[in-house]
Amino acid sequence: MPNRFFKLLACIIGVELIGSISGFFAGDIPAIYAQLNKPFLAPPGSIVGTIWIILYALIGLALFLVIDSKEAKSKTLSYILFGIQLVLNFIWSIIFFGGSHFWIASFISLFLLISIIFSIREFRGISTGAAICFVPYLIWIIYATYLSFGLAFLN
Repeated sequence: MPNRFFKLLACIIGVELIGSISGFFAGDIPAIYAQLNKPFLAPPGSIVGTIWIILYALIGLALFLVIDSKEAKSKTLSYILFGIQLVLNFIWSIIFFGGSHFWIASFISLFLLISIIFSIREFRGISTGAAICFVPYLIWIIYATYLSFGLAFLN
C-alpha cells in the first residue's frame, strides 16, 4: 500500500514539476498576458494558474491510474500518447509566452487537443478513472485553443 501512495505522489508531483518548469521557461506569463488584446470570454489571468495546478494534479492522477491498472491490455500506446500530450503541453507556454509565436503555439494547442482526445480513448480501455481525469483537461484545452487562436488573431 505505501508503494502505491508513493507512485501516486511521484506521478502528481512529477507532472506538477513539468508544468512549473514550463512556466519558468515561458517568462513572466501574468505580465505578458495582461498586455495582450484578449478575445471574448478570456479569463482573468489570476485564475489560470490555479486551474493549471488542479489540471496537472488530474493529469498526474490519470498517469498513476494507467500505471496501476491491472488491465492485461498493452499500455504502450497510452504511455506514448501521455508523453506526446505532456510534451505539447510543456512547449505551448514557452512558445506562446516565451517566444511570442502566437500562431505556432495555437497550432500546438490544436495538436494537444487531438492528443488528449486520443489519450482519453486509449485510457478508457485501461482505466475508466484515468479517462475521466482527462475530461476537465479536454474541456480546458478546447477553451484554451479558442483563446490561443483568438489571442494570435488579435495580437
